[in-house]
Amino acid sequence: MKKSLILLSALSNLAFANEGMWMPQQLPDIAAQLKAAGLKLDPAALSKLTGFPMGAIVSLGGCSASFVSPQGLVVTNHHCAYNSIAHNSTPERNLLENGFLAKTLAEELPATPGSRVFVTTDVDNVSAKVITADVSRLNGKKRADAMEKNEKALVAECEKDAGYRCNVAAYYGSLEFYLIKQLEIKDVRLVHAPPLGVGKFGGDTDNWMWPRQTGDYSYFRAYVSKDGKSADFSKDNVPYVPKHYLRLAKEGVKEGDFVMVTGYPGRTNRHRLPSEVSYTFDWNYPAYVKASGEQLAIIARETKDSEDKKLKYANQVAGINNYYKNRQGMLDSYAGSDFLARKQKEHADLKAWVNADAARKKAYASDIDQVEKLIAERDAQNRRDFLLAYSSPRLLNTARTLYRLANESTKPDAERKSGYQVRDLPRFKSSVAAVERSYDEGVDKALTLNFLSEYAAQPAAEHNANFDAALGLKAGMKEADIKPLLEKLYAGSKLGDKDERAAWLERKPADFKASGDSFIKAAVAMYDESLKREARDEELGGKTQQAYANYMKAHIAYMNSKGEAVYPDANSTLRVTFGKVAGRAAGADGTSWKAFTTLNGIVAKATGTGEFNAPKAQLDAIKAKDFGKYYEPSLKSVPVNFLATLDITGGNSGSAALNANGELVGLAFDGTLDSIISDWDFNDENTRSIQLDLRYMLWEMKHVDHADNLLKELNVE
Repeated sequence: MKKSLILLSALSNLAFANEGMWMPQQLPDIAAQLKAAGLKLDPAALSKLTGFPMGAIVSLGGCSASFVSPQGLVVTNHHCAYNSIAHNSTPERNLLENGFLAKTLAEELPATPGSRVFVTTDVDNVSAKVITADVSRLNGKKRADAMEKNEKALVAECEKDAGYRCNVAAYYGSLEFYLIKQLEIKDVRLVHAPPLGVGKFGGDTDNWMWPRQTGDYSYFRAYVSKDGKSADFSKDNVPYVPKHYLRLAKEGVKEGDFVMVTGYPGRTNRHRLPSEVSYTFDWNYPAYVKASGEQLAIIARETKDSEDKKLKYANQVAGINNYYKNRQGMLDSYAGSDFLARKQKEHADLKAWVNADAARKKAYASDIDQVEKLIAERDAQNRRDFLLAYSSPRLLNTARTLYRLANESTKPDAERKSGYQVRDLPRFKSSVAAVERSYDEGVDKALTLNFLSEYAAQPAAEHNANFDAALGLKAGMKEADIKPLLEKLYAGSKLGDKDERAAWLERKPADFKASGDSFIKAAVAMYDESLKREARDEELGGKTQQAYANYMKAHIAYMNSKGEAVYPDANSTLRVTFGKVAGRAAGADGTSWKAFTTLNGIVAKATGTGEFNAPKAQLDAIKAKDFGKYYEPSLKSVPVNFLATLDITGGNSGSAALNANGELVGLAFDGTLDSIISDWDFNDENTRSIQLDLRYMLWEMKHVDHADNLLKELNVE
């Protein structure tokens, strides 16, 4: 792995702190800090992606997970497996409510269509191959197109190695680019999930809260062909044999112990400009919270009398609820804070530093001014188009994607738009298939009617004329006028039928143009204009990338001049963060937090209904003090969840929490509500992550769910 040249010069001056989502290749450079924190492994070992323990860490494409047995058993969070559990549930066999345990390999169930296990094997700095000398002379859309061409060539060369998925990831505001190579395991099966009253105990009430008593774990298994190759689902496939898997710690953690998390954090925004902070917290997040609240209310209303509809929308509701509370929590932390003022001062200090030196001014000043103007233009467009994302029927979106795919498929593969190449066809097939257990026409129609009515109420200047024409919509229309339009639109389509949807994957552009299907016709009518809007966005994007990258170069140089390192924001690539198990002193509410919760908290919260409906079998085991070897004398019970000073964010869900020897001690699954603003503004004193304690997971599996076959496989029994 090639290192980032702009980062390493300052690492030797880095003071120890819990902040930092480190790329594995950076860890040898902070070896002293890792050792001082308590790591017993050689820090250099953590940089070896195919060695232990990094070779055991995997991505699920939105969540993190780990191999925990030589038979391809994968452990992750319950909420990461939620969609697969719901997908396999019916009112007659409600696995979501009652849990699931496969006693044999034959009983394991296919995960949601499109489920994947990705194992990162290589990370290479390809910045010079993406931003070549020729690209450097371009701007706007020409620059964006040239960069995309270079990235596609790198990916195509990488994917000549069959069974691997390769992507080019941008770091430091698209200043640097890395080629990520991952083994793509396509046959993923559900093995075990506890009942909802364990896996989501506390529900949305306790989400982002402490104290917490949630058994947020589930198991998948990765399968490959008999010759060990990545393969689609087949009854003839066999469990994957990983090169490395995590061992379970024989002893649990205690307060003050070193702990680290390895996983795939989604996005952080710590290097954003003040204008981006203002746009996000003053407009975008409030708009998101409002829209999410409306979605949740409508889905609840439309599914209340149907268990099948509830199961279809269970995963979507869980996802909306999660981010609804997350964004509101960030807004609450932001309100009355000095975050924006500090950002503005930081930016002013940067500009003063740049302007204080002629060479720096020549190198950076114009791009710093330019990026602020470009960001303002981008944010204005996003604000104007915000409701469009909510106002389009789901099957219309499907039709538009299918028509774009048909058009792109007429081109040589290298000339197709990224996301529509041959390598992407399995994803499209899975997406089309997944509609069957995640869509209901009545629910979708109610959601569309609500947001389309809000969109119609906007001034005509804020409308997309092409979208309006395709749907027969006019600015100022009321809900009563829009409803019959939607009735006609939905009635005129057969895309609700799974076989009909699948058939369109194989059809040509001429078939779309000749179709009388209402959603297909609307998709065709919107196509040319959508390409023009895409070209507009790419023109702006190309200009922004160029200016933003140079701004980040100035930012890094400025921070380095003060002896401070600049780690890259999270971007869904493999990272390591480290800290210690720790409670928290009294906060603003005067309440101090202990580092651990126990089974006693489950009993105290259990109501027998709703979000706190702990299973009777679990409560009986607690009452009988059936704790076995998982009893912790210092806590006088079995530990359930624990706090740590780890720097995590969305995407880290399911990440392995490891002790100083690299052994599994828990699973990261959440943060606390008052510290989630650390995605933007990290607070070393305040930030805490929440982990499932391994001892609780094993106790539940042994004494309640009787998952003896898995405990044997995990080398516990």
